[in-house]
Amino acid sequence: MGKELFEAGEALRELADTHYDVIVIGGGQAGLSVGHHLARRGLRFVILESNDRVGDSWRKRWDSLTLFTPARFDALPGLPFPGDPASFPSKDAMADYLEQYARHFRLPVRTGARVSRLSMQGSGYRVELEREVLEADQVVIAMAGYQQPRVPALAAELDDSVVQMHSSEYRSPAQLAPGSVLVVGAGNSGAEIALELARAGFATTLAGRDVGQLPFRVGGLWGRLLLVRLVLRVIFHRIVTVRTPIGRAMRPTVLRHSGPLIRTKWADLEAVGVVRAPRVSGVRDGLPLLEDGSRGNADNVIWCTGYDAGFSWVDLPIFDEDGRPEHESGVATRAPGLYFVGLTFLHSLSSSMVHGVGRDAARVVSKVGARARAHHSGLQASA
Repeated sequence: MGKELFEAGEALRELADTHYDVIVIGGGQAGLSVGHHLARRGLRFVILESNDRVGDSWRKRWDSLTLFTPARFDALPGLPFPGDPASFPSKDAMADYLEQYARHFRLPVRTGARVSRLSMQGSGYRVELEREVLEADQVVIAMAGYQQPRVPALAAELDDSVVQMHSSEYRSPAQLAPGSVLVVGAGNSGAEIALELARAGFATTLAGRDVGQLPFRVGGLWGRLLLVRLVLRVIFHRIVTVRTPIGRAMRPTVLRHSGPLIRTKWADLEAVGVVRAPRVSGVRDGLPLLEDGSRGNADNVIWCTGYDAGFSWVDLPIFDEDGRPEHESGVATRAPGLYFVGLTFLHSLSSSMVHGVGRDAARVVSKVGARARAHHSGLQASA
C-alpha cells in the first residue's frame, strides 16, 4: 500500500511538472510580454525559446542593424529601455534588453526548447519537444509569421561561381566576394543592405518593385516628432486597426507585400551609386534574368525575399487557404484556448513592432485569464 501511494504521488508530481495552465511558444519580445502579463495573473506557465539565449533572434541579424523606432518605443511592459529614449538602439542592445527583461521579472524561460509539434489533447494541448512532451490548458504562439527564410527556386540555377545567401545569413560586407552585388528585394532589409554594400565599395544593384517610402526622415528632430507622434502613436497604433474601415481595407495588402521604406530613402541609394533594377524573373546562362530582359551580372546575390510563416509544426486545422492562421486580434477562431501574439497586423499596423506587441499581449492575456477562470470554476462546480 505504501509503495502504491508513493508511485501515485510521483505520478502526480510528474504531471504537475509537465502540465501548465499556459505554454508560451517563443521567447522574444512577444513571448516575454505575454509572460509578464501571465505572471501578474498568477497563472502557471512556461516560455519555450528555441535559441540558446533570450534575444538571439536579434543577435543573429546583420551587424549594423538598428531599430526603426526610438528607444522609448522599444520597451516591454514594466521595464524602460536603458539609455537615451530618443536614440535608435542597435540589434545587440535590443537582444541584451530582452535578456535583462526575462531576468528582471524572473520569467520561466526554457532556452534551447524547440517545439516539433503542437496538437490537441482532450480539451487542452500537447506540445512536443525533442525529448519531452508538455501539456497545457491553453497555448500562446508568440512569434512573428516569418520563421523560415524564403529563397526562390531559381536560386539553384545560378552559376556555382556566384556567392549567394539569404538576408538572414548576411552579417557584413566581409562575407562577399570582390566585385558586384545584386540585392534581390527592395523592401527595408534590401534597401539597408544595399546601402551598406555600396558604401563599402561594392558595385551594387537593387532589384525589386518600388514599395514606397515615408515622406520624411526619421533621424532629425521633426522626423522623430512625426514618427513618434503621428506615425507610431496615431496611424500605426490607433487608426490602421482591424476595428477601423481603413485598417480592414489595408490589412490584406499589408499581409501580402512589404511596407514602405522607413529609414532609407531612394535618394540615399542613388547618392552612393546603387543602381535600381526591375524584379528578377528567371536565370539565363547562370545569371539572374530581370523582367526587362536584361541580365543581372553579379558576383554576389543576396536574397532579401522574405520569409515563410514556418508553422508546419502546428498540427491543427487553423490555417486559411494562404497558410495564415485564422484569428480575431490574436484569438484563434477554430481552436479554443489557442492564441497568437507577434504576427503582422495581428490587431493593428503596430502589431509586429515592439511597442505594439505589449498592447496585443495584454489583450490576449485578458482572454487567457477569462478562459482560465471559467475552466477553474467549472472544475470546482463539478467537484
